[in-house]
Amino acid sequence: MSASGALRVGEIVRRNARDVGGAPAASLGDAVLSHAALDRASNRAGWALRALGTNLGDRVLCWADTSLEVFPLFVGAAKIGAVFAPINAQFGGDEALPLARLARARLLVADAAHRAAAEAVADAAGCRSVALSGLGEGMRSDDCQELALRESDPHAMFFTSGSTGPPKGVVISHRANVLRSFHGVFRDEPERSVCMFPLFHMAGFTLALSAWQTRGEIALVGSATAPAILGAVERRRANRLYCIPPVWHRILEAESARFDTSSLRAIDTGTSATPIELVRALKERFPRAAARIYYGSTEVGAASALGDADVLRKPGSVGLPAPGVDLELTAEGEIRVQSPYLMDGYFDDPAATAAALRDGWFHTGDLGELDAEGYLCIVGRLKELIRTGGESVAPAEVEALLAQHPAIADVAVVGVPDPRWGEIVCALVVPAPGSAPTLADLQSCCEGRLAPFKKPRRLELVDALPRTAATGQLQRTLLAQQLARSS
Repeated sequence: MSASGALRVGEIVRRNARDVGGAPAASLGDAVLSHAALDRASNRAGWALRALGTNLGDRVLCWADTSLEVFPLFVGAAKIGAVFAPINAQFGGDEALPLARLARARLLVADAAHRAAAEAVADAAGCRSVALSGLGEGMRSDDCQELALRESDPHAMFFTSGSTGPPKGVVISHRANVLRSFHGVFRDEPERSVCMFPLFHMAGFTLALSAWQTRGEIALVGSATAPAILGAVERRRANRLYCIPPVWHRILEAESARFDTSSLRAIDTGTSATPIELVRALKERFPRAAARIYYGSTEVGAASALGDADVLRKPGSVGLPAPGVDLELTAEGEIRVQSPYLMDGYFDDPAATAAALRDGWFHTGDLGELDAEGYLCIVGRLKELIRTGGESVAPAEVEALLAQHPAIADVAVVGVPDPRWGEIVCALVVPAPGSAPTLADLQSCCEGRLAPFKKPRRLELVDALPRTAATGQLQRTLLAQQLARSS
């Protein structure tokens, strides 16, 4: 049996099985997995992984669509000290293979939809492929805890999107994941949370652990549509819903009033800019729920949070440092963070780790500003700064202003080489239906609100902007490639 008080993921599930075994731990549609059933199924999965030669520290890849079957693998790997590493279910074999090679995995566990491709990927990557369905069947269900497992050992590895370079494997320890998802000692009721994220994204598993730490439930949805999400809120009487801003817009545009969402007590958002208009609309639509905005990353967890009392008072802010977090700005304005929640590093990439983690601080690459009360605002990315005529332009600042123009449905701002200015500001715009904005329109929108050097000097009208599937983040590498082809 494990040492008392150890901050290990398996302990959460084990204690819940003992204390609230019959209560729901996870659901998808009408299917429900209790805490006791999750504990038993994860033990069977752990014993199966061991029988397949998986040892402490080995990486176990999971390539699967969202399903309840993923959770026993996630927890079972944690119990035996294997490192759980999910692959984007939307990837094809050519996209999955570099990740499998990077991970140097022992196993690639795949669902039926990915089984054939997984065989080829595993063969090319030098690992073994096994089926997710039926994993653990016939295996014993008693405790499979690895006694040598320490809370500082790696628990999971999540792959970055690669939007600004090759993907990296973010390694997170048991201790960090337990602390990231811990609410505190006293709770009025267990958290019943609906998860809009697919189960390759760190946020999905953090939300699950967060609910389980309160002896609560994570409700999965098959797709992030408004009816699926709101239907899960109504069916499971959810009291927390975290959605990224584009999904909140879908929910507000849908006929959400036909769903009973009166159980919601927390409506959260983050990962990208949250306009004050969206916050006001959410407060009006869900008057009984507290609205909160979070800023963080896979590497950091939560770095800051803006509470309900401040969401209308501090438009554009992402709040104060999260509990246990030290946050400051470098001389260049880059946000750096120090906390017990930080990643261990990038797997098998000491150079990238050393560049990001310096003297115990994680350098986010984000540019920020602190107001007089110490509240943080994100103004852009350090690597995305546009240098034009000796001045610096943060693309996010220009994007936020242009996004308010009624003729613009979506916009991205990048720097393009220019012999006179070094770089010029270029706006890539998805026009609103029936609109055809001109460069003069954009420049007029900026007049009196941005310095002249920040105004776009070039406009490209596009049908869509490349964004990551899970969080809607701009893929600026692809944008640069598109511009190069059009030049």
